[in-house]
Amino acid sequence: MTSPETLFDAHYYATGCGMPYRRDAAWMAFFGGVADHIVAEIAPASALDAGCAIGLLVEQLRERGVDAEGIDISEYAIGSAHELLRDHVRIGSVAAPLGQRYDLIVCIEVLEHMPRAEAEAAVVNFCAHSDDVLFSSSPLDHKEATHFNVNPPEYWAYLFAQQGFFRDVDFDASFLTPWAARFRRRAEPTARIVRDYERRFWELWRANTDLRQLALEQRQQIAAAQEQAAAAQAQAAALPAHLAELAAVHVVAAESSVYARRLERELAVRDAQIASMSNLLRRIENGRLMRILRALRGRLDQITRR
Repeated sequence: MTSPETLFDAHYYATGCGMPYRRDAAWMAFFGGVADHIVAEIAPASALDAGCAIGLLVEQLRERGVDAEGIDISEYAIGSAHELLRDHVRIGSVAAPLGQRYDLIVCIEVLEHMPRAEAEAAVVNFCAHSDDVLFSSSPLDHKEATHFNVNPPEYWAYLFAQQGFFRDVDFDASFLTPWAARFRRRAEPTARIVRDYERRFWELWRANTDLRQLALEQRQQIAAAQEQAAAAQAQAAALPAHLAELAAVHVVAAESSVYARRLERELAVRDAQIASMSNLLRRIENGRLMRILRALRGRLDQITRR
């Protein structure tokens, strides 16, 4: 196997961490946030960053008053640490004796880079030098060339439990990674530890069940909304035809109205003509009657003279 000094060189830190690993604004902000959580929620007086790389977390913890140190196998990384950290970071294996005890040991995405036997020895080593370990090791990324020992969270929990360390189920370590955990030495009876695990399991099970139920309800609501949308879309599609029918009716009605008005005008003309004819007939009838009366009068006059 290639030596760690060769693996974790300038090329690795430029390409193997998702983005170049250096003392820039992005990485300083990340480790500054981690340091804030550690100080606010754990408040150690001393801490060791096991696998510290170029010492960014050590720097942020020291700025916040924690007596922090770092250790890393990479000569390149330790040599690249800020000059203010040179007395607080050193080259070494996290599986080797650490020389002193610490209030807190932090190990972030390190042990998956080590062969299994060395990684297991590192867990034992952490537990021998602290009662409190903030730990994260990738359970997912098998593609990274330096990931020799990728394991699920329960694997690491088992190793810590063998040393009398158990997950602090009330501590949210997701500010590190989604799978991070805080393992602490616990001396109380196993029954109490089981109780805490069961309590947390019940909370998570209940939350998961409620969320699944909510997802089902929302899916039903979405299906109903989709049906309503489809019906509205069908109505909208039929609307042009309906509007065309209404337009045709409107045209017919308009044409009928025009025809009716024309008929009214023609009827008015006919009525006027009829009235005129009636007047004429009356005049004609009146003139004939006068002639008849005059003729009868002349006849009477002749009879009277005889």
